[in-house]
Amino acid sequence: MSNAEPVETNSTTRHSFEYTRWLFLRLLGLIYLISFASLGVQILGLIGDHGVSPAANFLYKVSMQLGAEGYLVVPTIAWINSSDLALQLICWAGALMSLLAIAGIFTAPALFLCYVLYVSLVNIGQDFLTFQWDFLLLEVGFVAIFLSPWEIFEKPLARGKTVEAPLAIIWLLRLIIFKLMFMSGMAKIASGDQTWSQLTALNYHYETQPLPTPLAWVAAKLPELFQKFSVLAMFFIELLAPFFIFTTRKLRAIAAGLIVFLQLLIAGTGNYAFFNLLAIALCIPLLDDSFLNSVSPRRLRGIFDHPRVALKARKYFHIAVACLLIPLTLGQLLGPVIPPLRLLNIITEPFGISNGYGLFAVMTTERDEIIIEGSNDRLTWLQYEFPFKPGDIRRPPPIVAPYQPRLDWQMWFASLGTYEGNPWFGRLMLRLLQGAPDVLKLLSKNPFPDAPPKYVRATFYQYHFTNFDTLTKTGQWWRSEYRSEYFPTATVEGPAT
Repeated sequence: MSNAEPVETNSTTRHSFEYTRWLFLRLLGLIYLISFASLGVQILGLIGDHGVSPAANFLYKVSMQLGAEGYLVVPTIAWINSSDLALQLICWAGALMSLLAIAGIFTAPALFLCYVLYVSLVNIGQDFLTFQWDFLLLEVGFVAIFLSPWEIFEKPLARGKTVEAPLAIIWLLRLIIFKLMFMSGMAKIASGDQTWSQLTALNYHYETQPLPTPLAWVAAKLPELFQKFSVLAMFFIELLAPFFIFTTRKLRAIAAGLIVFLQLLIAGTGNYAFFNLLAIALCIPLLDDSFLNSVSPRRLRGIFDHPRVALKARKYFHIAVACLLIPLTLGQLLGPVIPPLRLLNIITEPFGISNGYGLFAVMTTERDEIIIEGSNDRLTWLQYEFPFKPGDIRRPPPIVAPYQPRLDWQMWFASLGTYEGNPWFGRLMLRLLQGAPDVLKLLSKNPFPDAPPKYVRATFYQYHFTNFDTLTKTGQWWRSEYRSEYFPTATVEGPAT
């Protein structure tokens, strides 16, 4: 019997994952497309030559400090060229590869290039590409390369037999969703934050999260008893349900359903880019072909009902890959008690192939918004408006995900500290004084369309949701009050005297 002899079995069984693989890879390709396209329209304002934090300047500093070692510490193809054109080409080449992956054409090479291009962007994105979903996409994207078929056309485009989906890689993906959920729950407990231990975190979360939605405005007004119950349910899904993954297929399906339910609730009340979609995609490997076939639309049923080919060489290769990557994944969970595992993570950290997770370990209990203003006489100040973060108190909270307005997001992080602790903020203010077009495109309102202002400043305002009565009478979704200065009045030359 040859290694490539087909095994004549029905593919849609509880022991097959060809449909699972096909669906998962389509969603992953879509997520890559969203991430690359989202960056493509923002990247010049963020890290272009005249952006807030130019990539070329960053790479120059790395080169000066580390020399040739910088290529390993900051692996990116931008070392070849980091011009504005090169940055845009990276984004749109990634979008093109994503489309190939969605179409099932050259899937494995396309996803390999998606990973290379995205890790290149993450490593030069500085403050603007440090989000947990960026690293989760790198980790999942790297593993998905080994899940993908290397044939030119992936089923169901191709004819004939299907190469079996590698179960070893399916289990790697299962381990990632386990790690994501379990670490997210443990991070909240380990932080010692009393809002989590007292089950009061959701009393604040809907209002104080980076970009709330209209549903968050409503959810913030639910009874406190319901908010506490919701926190308990969240802990159950993050800390207990993930262990179902290692049991029976029925319990795995229940775990998938619970995780998807939680992600849909999070997505409904907050704009978290492609994070929720990626977490939902990771639930697909928890399901086998038989289950997916039973819940699929009629026209998709049976598309993998044809013989499968089991190739022993590929099977052994995938087992070897899993044996290498499982210690990396476990390093984030067991690193504190097994130091060599943690060391593996440190070595591979620049490539993002194994990461730790834990959103909102410490709950923010107040919402301070940074309002940026410009003036020509220091008497009349006009406000710069961001497209999505709270500013105008009459503008409703937006629904913008899976697109991520990265400057709006970064403004939320800046509000948690000082401008001195966020050096990019001073560069943003300088770009406004210079009237940099690429940066101004990231805003929704430039109050100085003819020429940049002579002065800029930033102030702190505390924001709160209004109630139903106020919204009905005034149209105001927010109420705000002045708190303090955030960034002192400045000119192109420096602080104003």
